[in-house]
Amino acid sequence: MILKADSLSMDFGGLRAVDRVDVTINEGEIVALIGPNGAGKTTFFNCVTGVYVPTEGNVAIKPPGGSERTITGSKPDKIASFGLARTFQNIRLFPNMTALENVMIGRDCRLSSGILGAIFRDRKTREEEAKVIHDSHEVLKKIGIERYANDQAKNLPYGAQRRLEIARALATEPFLLLLDEPAAGMNPQETRELDELILTLRASEKLTIFLIEHDMSLVMRLSERIYVMDYGKLIAHGAPDEIKSDPVVIKAYLGEDVSA
Repeated sequence: MILKADSLSMDFGGLRAVDRVDVTINEGEIVALIGPNGAGKTTFFNCVTGVYVPTEGNVAIKPPGGSERTITGSKPDKIASFGLARTFQNIRLFPNMTALENVMIGRDCRLSSGILGAIFRDRKTREEEAKVIHDSHEVLKKIGIERYANDQAKNLPYGAQRRLEIARALATEPFLLLLDEPAAGMNPQETRELDELILTLRASEKLTIFLIEHDMSLVMRLSERIYVMDYGKLIAHGAPDEIKSDPVVIKAYLGEDVSA
C-alpha cells in the first residue's frame, strides 16, 4: 500500500460527515471514490490531505521505496512535501497570476533557498530560481497548456484551467495525485482528452491516482477499483464490473441505466 485510511471519521458538530471509512490505495493504481452529492467524498479527501483534522481514525502513507509514516493531523503543506498532491472540486487557482507563476508556486515545497537566499540573491538561489522556471515550463508542456504560460489564469479556457490545477499539483513532485472531480464542467471532447492525460501521467510520472468523479463513463473506463460512499459511510468496494452491478450501489447512486 501507499495510502491507508483506518476508520476515518469527521464530525461537524452533531453531523458525522465521514463515518469510520477504510481505504487502501496500492502503488500504480487508479482508484475512484464515488457517491451522491453530500456523501462525504470531498470531506474524506480533506481529512487525508490535512485540510481537516479527522475526529477519529488514522491516515498512513508509504512512499515507493520509503518507509511507512502516519500523516494524521499534519498541515497541508507538510503533506504536500511528503508526496501527496491534490486538485479541488471548485477551481482554486491564483487568478491574477500567470499559468507559469501558478505552477512555480507548486514548486515551493521542493525549494531549499530560505529567507536569506531571497534577500541576498546568492548564486545558489539564482540557479534554483532559474531551474524552477525551466521545470515549470516542462510541467505545462506535459499537461498540454504551455501556450498559456504567460496568460493570467483567469483568462484561460475552462478546460485549460482544470489542467492548470493538475499542473500545479504535479509541480510538487507527488507519488499520489488526488483529483477532486477533474472532469466537472468539461464537454465530452475535453473529458476524453482528460482520460488520455490521466493515463499518460500515470505512466510517464509513475503516479498513483485517487479520484472523485461523477462522470461514471470516465470512472468505469479508468479505474481498477472503486469505493462507494453514501451518507458518510462506505457501502461498497470492488472492480468496476462489480460496482456497476451491485444492487446497493444502484439503489444509492448509479441508477438503473449505468453504461461502461
